[in-house]
Amino acid sequence: MVNIKINGVDYAVEEGTTILEACRMNGIRIPTLCWLKDINAIGACRICVVEMTGARSLVASCVYPLSKFDEGKNILTHSPAVLESRKTTLQLLLSNHDKKCLSCDRSGNCELQTLCRELGVDDDNAFEGIKNEYEIDNSAAHMYRDNNKCINCRRCVAACAKTQGIGVIGANNRGFKTEIGCAFDMDLADTACVSCGQCIAVCPTGALGEKDDTAKVWAALADPTKTVVVQAAPAVRASLGEAFGYPMGTDVEGKLAASLKMLGFDKVFDTNFGADLTIMEESHELLERITKGGALPMITSCSPGWIRYCEAYYPEFLPNLSSCKSPQQMTGAMIKTYWAQKNGIDPKDIVSVSVMPCTAKKFEIGRPDQSAAGVPDVDISITTRELVKMINKAGLRFRDLPDAEFESPMGSGTGAAVIFGATGGVMEAALRTAVWKLTGEKNDSPIEFTEVRGVEGVKFAEYTAGGVTVKVAIASGLSNAKALLEKVKKGEVDVQFIEVMACPGGCVNGGGQVLVPADVRNFTDVRAERAKALYNLDAKYASRKSHESEDIKLAYEFLGEIGGHKAHEYLHTTYKASNLSK
Repeated sequence: MVNIKINGVDYAVEEGTTILEACRMNGIRIPTLCWLKDINAIGACRICVVEMTGARSLVASCVYPLSKFDEGKNILTHSPAVLESRKTTLQLLLSNHDKKCLSCDRSGNCELQTLCRELGVDDDNAFEGIKNEYEIDNSAAHMYRDNNKCINCRRCVAACAKTQGIGVIGANNRGFKTEIGCAFDMDLADTACVSCGQCIAVCPTGALGEKDDTAKVWAALADPTKTVVVQAAPAVRASLGEAFGYPMGTDVEGKLAASLKMLGFDKVFDTNFGADLTIMEESHELLERITKGGALPMITSCSPGWIRYCEAYYPEFLPNLSSCKSPQQMTGAMIKTYWAQKNGIDPKDIVSVSVMPCTAKKFEIGRPDQSAAGVPDVDISITTRELVKMINKAGLRFRDLPDAEFESPMGSGTGAAVIFGATGGVMEAALRTAVWKLTGEKNDSPIEFTEVRGVEGVKFAEYTAGGVTVKVAIASGLSNAKALLEKVKKGEVDVQFIEVMACPGGCVNGGGQVLVPADVRNFTDVRAERAKALYNLDAKYASRKSHESEDIKLAYEFLGEIGGHKAHEYLHTTYKASNLSK
């Protein structure tokens, strides 16, 4: 332990603890702009500086580990020199910043704006001079990059390179001309970006954001010739409430359904239906491969960011991917075939909208082989954040809305479906139905497979049922997926079934979810808190296995047998190796 003083008060902290962490543990918040725990400790922004006994200058608290040499030293976290330094740093950042706060998506939820308000930066022209100007990169299907609002904190670079193991962005040029971009100034669309949006999730300003497709939705809702149908993903209900003042991890399923109805959608369906449908097809496909032969390990296909990654970086594993479409696409396919036929509506007159925790879904809706009725399964995909914009624009008082329910025949889901939003959830849902089949379709077959739960980057488990042993693995975050796949290639891991989610922790931590400032993200496990909402919902559902869903039973009256010709035509897809620049 190291004995120190913080603002004159005695504390003892473990050696190696940074000043920033020591202060946080003792109730003192030090502001940061570049620091992200575990992936971006670079001391670059200089916002976290403190004064310290014996130091010749202010020190960056995020990269200063306390040692025995600091015994008895006093750390000042808000002395006049510290506060003046932070204010000057903010003024310098603003001197090269596009200050269109009124029209910026991040206004009111911008970490730079918040710090300026806290430190009393009211003179945004304190340092006048040359200002860099950049063209906005709108090339990608899912997001934009506006370097006019970038502060070069490099959080996005760290998320891309370290969290996801991709590294298609980085710092170009030097000094005042430094900018974040792709190699050789390529457009983002020309790289092997996987559209995961994790860079957006950690950006402190409005430099990065998803493509705003809400105008398309408003236009569709106003068109009397169109039937506008919406579906909402399971993870959305675990994050949406945060935008309206609910604690992190609060389930707002009822108010989610209510808000979608009040926005004017003709039908409000639940992507949980598509998740249950995915399990019916995927568990069948897994057992077919195990018992009759097929490419193993079979790998889940629900995460479009992961699919894009596999096509670009590991095309040798494409035969291992489940041919099942994602729950979003399955629901969309059934809307434009099953539901359209049932209601006598031409699929061309249906506008299918999805609300997703994921920016990669915007890319997925344009993939080939995603048009069961000859038109796109899903026409518009918006993020949780875009739904928040629509709710606010419509003047809906979200907290005051009476709870509502999703609508049949695609509105009831099981507990297995709702846990899709957490890492390990797809695996557990598949196991519930696969083990039920292997044990002779016994009603008392296991429900909970807790070994596959949790936020660890890679997890392993083994289950035996009906004389068949299934070894499984789960990876969340693409850097973890890479490590797992390398072990599979080398023969170091023997498994039959792998779940991969592109985003760490799964969809609850998707790139399209409600943004969490780094000050919270660094000290709260967002993944675990949001996942709790889904597991709590699972425990409350009357049906907790996909095959128990009444809506699913009705769907197969239309589809025929599980894994049959019609199911394959509507619910399965194909993959192709990518030639994008890595």
